[in-house]
Amino acid sequence: MAQAVRYSRYGGPDVLTLEKEDAPEPGPGQVRVAVRAVGVNPVDWKIRSGAFSADASVPPQHPQGTGLDLAGTVEATGPGATGWNTGQAVFGKARGGAAATRALSPAEELVAKPDWLSYELAAALPIPAETAYRTLGLLGVDSGAGKTVLIHAVAGGVGLVAAQLARIRGARVIGTASTRHHDFLREAGVEPVTYGPGLQDRLREAAPTGVDAVLDASGRGVLAVSVELAGSPERVVTIADPDAAEHGVPFSGGGDGAPLEEVFAEILPLIEQGRLHLPIERTFPLEQTAQAHRLSEQGHLRGKIVLSLAEDH
Repeated sequence: MAQAVRYSRYGGPDVLTLEKEDAPEPGPGQVRVAVRAVGVNPVDWKIRSGAFSADASVPPQHPQGTGLDLAGTVEATGPGATGWNTGQAVFGKARGGAAATRALSPAEELVAKPDWLSYELAAALPIPAETAYRTLGLLGVDSGAGKTVLIHAVAGGVGLVAAQLARIRGARVIGTASTRHHDFLREAGVEPVTYGPGLQDRLREAAPTGVDAVLDASGRGVLAVSVELAGSPERVVTIADPDAAEHGVPFSGGGDGAPLEEVFAEILPLIEQGRLHLPIERTFPLEQTAQAHRLSEQGHLRGKIVLSLAEDH
């Protein structure tokens, strides 16, 4: 028997339950992964809350899983899922339902996990790394030489990977974050600016001539000042603000994703060399997924929250 975190109605973390079920059978192009770790992302609790539902008062037609990032070992493959061997260590994305002892992933959304990379860090990486890689590309920061980049929520998973990647590519990075993260951010080469009243003035002081690009990973109503600093809405991208269209700002979601093989061809060597880091704020066991969601909802985290599963589950 397998176990999976499920919910049958939208709402707070208390709607999540850990249930026993048969291990899912992989369909065409799918891989069944014996899960060792799961990354927790803000989108997980937004989906669970009903934020993306047309009517959150109407429950989903079927019990839903939660979680998109995972790491583990290949247990079975479906028709056409080539390139993977049973027992092989992998990490990548599931199409929902990663918070389980057994989960299904599209074969093309998995990457071979190198031995030096822990399962916990591997599970933390897919969405932050892919999102950072994609949005920097949209902002023209493929090469950052001479550019100034502003990143909102720079201490979170996406923000930290984007900031370090932009710095490696030669950009100056300014980032908004809670005061408790400032020393850590300075060590990473980021110029931190505190959230809260007076943010606009502090940003103008940090970048008196403006910035070349802005990544909004916070969704906290910062698009107007971002457009002002960048000089054009086309130089701003948000992954978190549903009011993007009101400001003429592009919204980039996971459906626009870059191939993980391409993303990690650049990211993995940087991690192995110690040039790029993604701290793990806290780990929880699978049965405490609701607590992990609560912590994620509080925000102001450093890096990622991860669910860690025992090897013998």
